[in-house]
Amino acid sequence: MSIKNICILGAGTLGSRVALQSSISGFHVRVYDVQQKSLDFSLNTMQKILHQLHKSGQISKGQDLDILSRIKFTLDPVEAVKDADFINESVTEEVDIKKKVWKQFGEIAPEKTIFTTNTSYMLASMFAEDSGRPERFCAFHFHDVFYSRVVDIMPHPTTDPALIPILEDLGRKLNQVPVILKKENPGYIFNTMLMALIGAAGKLLTGEVASIEDIDKSWMVNFHMPMGPFGILDSIGLDTAWHVTHKMPDRASVAFAALLKTYIDQGKLGEKSGEGFYQYPNPKYKAQDFVK
Repeated sequence: MSIKNICILGAGTLGSRVALQSSISGFHVRVYDVQQKSLDFSLNTMQKILHQLHKSGQISKGQDLDILSRIKFTLDPVEAVKDADFINESVTEEVDIKKKVWKQFGEIAPEKTIFTTNTSYMLASMFAEDSGRPERFCAFHFHDVFYSRVVDIMPHPTTDPALIPILEDLGRKLNQVPVILKKENPGYIFNTMLMALIGAAGKLLTGEVASIEDIDKSWMVNFHMPMGPFGILDSIGLDTAWHVTHKMPDRASVAFAALLKTYIDQGKLGEKSGEGFYQYPNPKYKAQDFVK
């Protein structure tokens, strides 16, 4: 099938980036959310990214208006999925919320629509049945979209295998590198490896082995990286990390989840809120003398 119209459910940071990249790639996009302030945030996020893309020469003057003209923002679920060939969902990482969303959109989306979830750590099989069309349901998980251009294609046990080449082709059209998982795995490929790093860093911190800055310095210098585990956490979002770690039963994860919650309760969510383990827009780890 030919995919032309894309619907994004959830106007958060990642949903906004996926929507913008979809429009840059020539698709018509509708962005849906339940709150107007989220849609306003989404538009503002896109405008900032377009400004940066223009400054770096990746888009020409005036091209931003053309890109934004292909994106429609709506609070109306029926309007959101009108003529949708493809849906990608990026709502809150809570299974009950995702079940509710997919039941709703499974009932109103056109028969042709391919359903995909952008969940970070949950499995599509946890809510695919709620859509009423589990065979047309697959995990299609983006990372940064512009910088980390990997998209994970992870079918669940009853996904129609014919969807996989369609999604692989779409991934490439969205300027991503598609990687295909042979079976469901929480955290896909990269996030499984990343959480091993984050978990180890959290254990070092909560065990009072070393400070946030020294843990990051050790990683940055040894691997020649621009940021360490706690800078990465700020980029991911401390709330996103908490949604994953607070469900893990081991003692180290419980302790780290409790620490993350203290930051979240203060509104310190990371880069997106202006403060997490570091303060933004000029975090200490970007200073030239940080690793001296």
